[in-house]
Amino acid sequence: MYRLDRTAFSAQTAKEASKADQIYYKNLSWQERLKIANYLNSVAYNYPENAPPRIDKSVFSVRSRK
Repeated sequence: MYRLDRTAFSAQTAKEASKADQIYYKNLSWQERLKIANYLNSVAYNYPENAPPRIDKSVFSVRSRK
């Protein structure tokens, strides 16, 4: 579980913060970035982290083009 480190705050502009984030995330492996993206999606869409909701396939239909 990720927790917010409240001692790591420093006042900076949005541009400086963006650059710092880029440097941090570029140093992570693609697997670590994927885990973070999965976590952020689970928070944004309110589902358990390792149990995403299933797609409702009854909404879609398939037909062939002529």
